[in-house]
Amino acid sequence: MTKLCIIGNSVAASRSAKEAPWAGWGQFLGDYLTPYVEVKNYARDAMTARSYYTEKFLSLLNQLSPGDVVLVDFGGVEQRIDKPALYHSHRELREFLHLYLVAIRTEGAVPVLLTPAVRCVFEPDGSVADTRDGYPQVVREVAAETGTPLIDVNLLTARMLYELGPQRARQYYRWVDAGEHPNHPDGLIDASHFNENGAREVARIIALGMGQVAGLPYGLVSPEAVAQAPAYPPPLTEFTVEAPERALQGPGGAAPAPVFAGPKPGQAVSAMQKFWGTAAPGTSYLLFFELGHYIGGTRVNAEGKWTWRRAVKWQAGSRLVQAVGITAQGLSDVGQLPFEVWDTVEPPVVLGPRPGSISGPRPRFSGTAAPGVSQVMVREGGRLIAAAPVQKDGTWKVTHQHDWRPGTYELEFVAIFSAIHSKPAQHVLRVHGVPDGNWIRESTMSRVPCSDKCDHMPFAGRW
Repeated sequence: MTKLCIIGNSVAASRSAKEAPWAGWGQFLGDYLTPYVEVKNYARDAMTARSYYTEKFLSLLNQLSPGDVVLVDFGGVEQRIDKPALYHSHRELREFLHLYLVAIRTEGAVPVLLTPAVRCVFEPDGSVADTRDGYPQVVREVAAETGTPLIDVNLLTARMLYELGPQRARQYYRWVDAGEHPNHPDGLIDASHFNENGAREVARIIALGMGQVAGLPYGLVSPEAVAQAPAYPPPLTEFTVEAPERALQGPGGAAPAPVFAGPKPGQAVSAMQKFWGTAAPGTSYLLFFELGHYIGGTRVNAEGKWTWRRAVKWQAGSRLVQAVGITAQGLSDVGQLPFEVWDTVEPPVVLGPRPGSISGPRPRFSGTAAPGVSQVMVREGGRLIAAAPVQKDGTWKVTHQHDWRPGTYELEFVAIFSAIHSKPAQHVLRVHGVPDGNWIRESTMSRVPCSDKCDHMPFAGRW
């Protein structure tokens, strides 16, 4: 019997019934394989290529036998530059993937690289939005460089979502209205993780991909099982409302207007902003409009709470969304919320150390950022080395926790606004100090200042 192992993060990890509607594609993959394959799902929550390698990978290696197959599914959360423990530059992800491939092959097993699945996000023209920031391409390049079998899950799930369209796609994800699911009475918007129907279909198309790539053992995939394509779900309720524009024409007054609790009026938000708030008792459904055109709707739970987000991105600029509640007595008054959509953010300004100046071994970085920017991240040599919170007045500062060696360094400073990050601002740092090899430095080196468990960035993982 061939053992097929899955390593990766929460998108593949198995889920219990108590976690519904959350499901991972790894828990259903065996349904599409032959009886001669034993599936072992070692994918775990919040795992990146770095953290899995240092915390979990050794256990897998000790269980591998020659001829086993290992599906390697990373690149889905590593783009989170606002989260230092998660973030990998393209270079870092590439280096870790090479380490995985060498280690798996050393044990005689067969590695298969998977690109990360797409998120449930659409462009205004109906195409599936690319929200992965180039990380799937890194996986493709590593597969080509090393001759490793590749299943392009990113491409396959993009095709799946395009066929579903915005009217149906949400029903493959862990995305429910308020009052729709007992585990999430206030609603839940998760465009990254699948529900059971979505996870099953992703497992099926991964199995199809396994049957189409060279280099895998014969007889893994069940042709009969993968041929059973599911029926598409029906359109969501919000796309089946008849003549919704009539709600704006009145008569209202059956209930007070729905209240937007967030975002705040006039607030700048990203193109995939979530809205939430309350509605009058007895309100069962909300209809949303922009410029008089219906753009979607959501259920309201028994406590009057609601949460809503479009599967289609907002275009940049000033926006005004209106909401009307449906009650047994009729339509509510119209609530509205003006807001500003940003799809880009300006790089931060670096004021210190001044360009061309020479700093000591513990430089203090400082500068300013655009309104709404929450953090400024500092990279050096492709590694994230520091994070600076931005104050209300737009200023930021950070001192790195390790001394710098003498020399000249090229740094990058990136501004974070919601789910958007800026292009990097380039900055050259010159550091003055005692060079390596000098007796003054070498005479102090009998002690190791920090181990691998040091919390200072760059984060090296925990062993």
